[in-house]
Amino acid sequence: MTELDGMADGEYTAVIDAIEDGFATVFFEQDGTDAGHAVIDASELPEEGRHADAILSATISDAEITTVDYDPEATATRKDAAQSRFDRLSSRPPSDEES
Repeated sequence: MTELDGMADGEYTAVIDAIEDGFATVFFEQDGTDAGHAVIDASELPEEGRHADAILSATISDAEITTVDYDPEATATRKDAAQSRFDRLSSRPPSDEES
């Protein structure tokens, strides 16, 4: 069960959104641009990368994933950047009395 038919052959960064009932919802990026998404069998993914927000590098050829590798460093970097954004956005601005 894949939805890769409309995706061009090439190298992609893949981000796992969620895994439910043995299927992973994966968003693909190429050159920093959203390229599409697919629901794929989670067993096609590296075991260590079978979790939400995992970053993988994937090669698609003829509407099939031919290689996929988990990138733990990119996963940690993206997680830290998201946490920093959340922390900045959740901090309350000073009131007129505090400034």
